[in-house]
Formats: sequence, C-alpha cells, structure tokens
Amino acid sequence: MIRRLYEEDDPFCQELLMKKPAENLFIIGDIENFGYEQSFQKLWGEFEESGNLIAILLKYHNNYICYAEKQFNAKEFAEIINQDDDFMQLSGLKDCVDQLLSFVTHEKKRTRTLYYAKCESQNDIPDHWDTTLVKKANMEDIPILAKLHDSIPEFEKDDSREESIRRGMESGSARTYYLENGNRLVSSASTTAENKYSAMIVGVCTHPDHQKHGYASSVMKKLTEDLLREGKMLCLFYDNPSAGTLYKRIGFQDIGKWMMHIYEPSRS
Repeated sequence: MIRRLYEEDDPFCQELLMKKPAENLFIIGDIENFGYEQSFQKLWGEFEESGNLIAILLKYHNNYICYAEKQFNAKEFAEIINQDDDFMQLSGLKDCVDQLLSFVTHEKKRTRTLYYAKCESQNDIPDHWDTTLVKKANMEDIPILAKLHDSIPEFEKDDSREESIRRGMESGSARTYYLENGNRLVSSASTTAENKYSAMIVGVCTHPDHQKHGYASSVMKKLTEDLLREGKMLCLFYDNPSAGTLYKRIGFQDIGKWMMHIYEPSRS
C-alpha cells in the first residue's frame, strides 16, 4: 500500500532511513528542516501488509528523491511523479532510481551519474594544507560567493544562487567556508542538507585564475575538521577523478552511485 506520509509516520521513516544515514542524507535533512506538510515538500511511503515501511518518495519543489531497501512498487511511485506538471528532476541511488525510470512518462533532457562518498574520520593531512586563513562566510559575503560560483565553468547557471545561499544560512541547513588571495575570494566549499547526523558537502571550487595552489585543499580540510568535530558524518558527490583523489586523501570513501535525471517540465 502506498499513501502520503505525515508527522505521525515519522518513527517509521526514521527507522528505515537511519539504516543508511549517509545514503539518505537529503531525505533525513529535508524532514528535519521542513517536516511533512509544507506546500513545497511532500512524502509518500509504501507499506507491507505487516505495516513495515519499505520505500519512501520525497518531493522537494520540482525534485523527487526515492529510497528503498529492496524491490518496491515503482509503477505507483512513478504515477505520482507523472501527475506533477512541474516535475524536473529524479534523484537517488542507482538501484532505486533504475526501478522507476521505465514508468516515468515526462520527456528526459539529460542524465548525470556521480560517485557518492562519505567520511566518518579524517586522514592525516599534510601540514602545508594551511587552514589559518580559511574563514566561515556570513550574510555579507553572499554576493561575492555567488560571483565566484558564477565564474566556475562546471557550475550550472542559476539566477537564484544568492537567494539559495541566504536561505541555507538562515535555516542552519548550510554553511560556506572560503579563502581569499589579497582582497579576492578565490576558493570556497559549502554544505547543504545539514542535519544533526550528517552534512552534504557541495560547491567545492577555485577560481580558474587561481587553481593549483592548494586553496581548495585548505578549505576542505577546515570544513571537514569542523563538521567531524561536531559529530557529523560527511557526504559528497564527485564525477571528476582528480577531485576524487583529493577527497580520498582527506578520508572519503566511495559508497555507491547517485543518479540525477533531468526532465522537461510539462507546464510551460
């Protein structure tokens, strides 16, 4: 049986999600930060006859994320997605998302496959990864952070970038650390979906004119140290082998593949 999930279902959700907290970081964080009955966020679950929750589908704005620990009723979950004219993205672990794909009727634009890695303890890191100049960003830094992100060719264009950074800082679900060279911000790394158990690291970047100086390494070292000190497990995506080498030197280990399928919205 598939039905909407509400606050009274939270114990069932947590029991399922906490079996793999790293893999379910986004769903755990969204529930913790926004609950079950926001206009932009809804959850559905599939229950066995015994009452066990075996699969979850979360809608956050126009993005859907699924999780299941075994085979689930992918056709009915896909029907929920197909009825959403604003739907634009389906994300999740490859084994889960693959079950849904053949039932989703929206027109797909592209697919991105990413390595998913987690870190529970930091490796010994070279002393030359100096963190003394790394700063934690505040609200006044948002415009220059957005400008740095706009300069990164690999980052998608986003007119709402400043608002997204501000919203994350205000809610406590995100933070950014950065490093300057002179008066210019040259490297940064951020978190998103932070919750009391874990945090997702995103937006690791260095300005194209200031690469190969170890700036991103220093920022990542400081960010990782602080989050681990708070008792949070860290997660991140990467698709660049050189970036993967950096993360593994810090202490990240691959745990699977994360799929991002981008679709055309039905509503023009």
